[in-house]
Amino acid sequence: MADTATARATGPGHPAPVAEATGISKRFGATVALRDARVTIAPGESHALVGRNGAGKSTLVSILTGLQQPDTGSLRFSGEPAPAFGDIDAWRSRVACVYQRSTIIGELTVAENLFLNRQSAGAVQPIRWKQLRQRAEELLAEYGVAVDPAARARDLTVEQRQFVEIARALSFGARFIILDEPTAKLDARGIGRLFDKLRDLQDQGVAFLFISHHLQEVYDLCSTVTVYRDARHILTAPVAELGHQALVEAMTGESAATNTAATSTAPAARADSPELLTIDGLTLPGVCENLSLSVRKGELVGLAGAAASGNVQVGEAIAGLHRAKDGGITVGGRVVRTGSVPSALAAGVGLVPEDRHVQGLVNNRSVAENATLTVTDQLGPFGTVLPARTRTFARRMIRDLDIKTPGAATPVSALSGGNQQKVVVARALATDPHVLVAIRPTNGVDVKSKEFLLGRIRQVADGGKAALIVSDELDDLRVCDRVVVMFHGRVVAEFERGWRDEQVVAAMEGVATPAAGAASASFTASGTEAHGR
Repeated sequence: MADTATARATGPGHPAPVAEATGISKRFGATVALRDARVTIAPGESHALVGRNGAGKSTLVSILTGLQQPDTGSLRFSGEPAPAFGDIDAWRSRVACVYQRSTIIGELTVAENLFLNRQSAGAVQPIRWKQLRQRAEELLAEYGVAVDPAARARDLTVEQRQFVEIARALSFGARFIILDEPTAKLDARGIGRLFDKLRDLQDQGVAFLFISHHLQEVYDLCSTVTVYRDARHILTAPVAELGHQALVEAMTGESAATNTAATSTAPAARADSPELLTIDGLTLPGVCENLSLSVRKGELVGLAGAAASGNVQVGEAIAGLHRAKDGGITVGGRVVRTGSVPSALAAGVGLVPEDRHVQGLVNNRSVAENATLTVTDQLGPFGTVLPARTRTFARRMIRDLDIKTPGAATPVSALSGGNQQKVVVARALATDPHVLVAIRPTNGVDVKSKEFLLGRIRQVADGGKAALIVSDELDDLRVCDRVVVMFHGRVVAEFERGWRDEQVVAAMEGVATPAAGAASASFTASGTEAHGR
């Protein structure tokens, strides 16, 4: 089945592909980001590109849009070689990308955003605002975008901003648009309207490369799908000929028949163990509604979910980073005031944040200072911080976490990524928390550090506390006693030990799988359907 769609698109009587990449390889140091990868998009086609994190999708997009040069391989647009690297105008006339994070400038009007840096006919000519708005009206009307060109972009909905970005891309002459997670911040109605607009544009000959973590959307919108795994092209096939199970297996590399069940060697938490963490009817505006979850003493639970699932925000809310509209969080029976980090710390919550560089480390400070930020009250009397006590405390954590550093006074910025992450974990553990929340704790670390960090989190639960790993990485979830899966703000599945990769991936991606192994999954009343669409 692989590559049949490509053969059809490039056969006799068919126009040249709007984009064709062949033999693309790219390395970043020792990391192989792409290895002999390829993709072909036909005119007017909606072509899906899917794969797990690290599969190579983002690197391919950066090459297709001229932001990176491949080490090997060739790239052609409509049968012609790709423009010279750095020729921005030429690239814009061939391809555009609408990213998950909007590039629209909120303080400018729609018209100003549409023609940014193109407001006037020449560099020295004054801007004729009436003509600019008229040009914007004509452009929006041409593609059926019902937005006032005089409106401030900040007042638009997410859906309207996306339409403006698509119209702006088309105004450069591009007939090939990459959509990177375009539905991540849209509700079901917004997604439906977006898809209707994309189909209208396809009828006008515009082609799309659609990147999404929600596989049901691939079946709803696309005619062809390409799968990448481990930096390689795995298959290209018509969507209609590829079942849900086969698509998930292509992404994971394992089938229900051959996949080894995930297990944890730790004893399971007793069903009658007290709940240390309780989330009851939690509602976070724009994230989740009426969500409930509990973690028992001695238990390590995984909260899984892809982009826009809401799992990261829920984990952050436990640590006091987000204020809830409704519902409550308790730790060891003590109520945590949502939106209050001090309240969460006082209740006994430790947090390993998602991004160690932005949220986790003060780069110009030492290992000792970073590791003891949460326990300054223990470092001296009456609010003082004694250097000797700080060094002693830090050395103990360096030893316990096996942090490779010349000394406690070494700047944390001088450490490797794995050791920086150990410092972040050390700080979270410094308070001896009742509940440890670790958000994507092994992101960007080497295999050895990953095993160590996951083992250390496992020890927290085995020591009679509770731990929650918030992640979409299967390796992070394997150490868990239980895996709860979120999709678009709802808990849609729960897996006990013995789950299989394809089951968890399917739940995270919003598609149902056959009954193989269904005994290990118990779906909640809040959502046995993938999306409600």
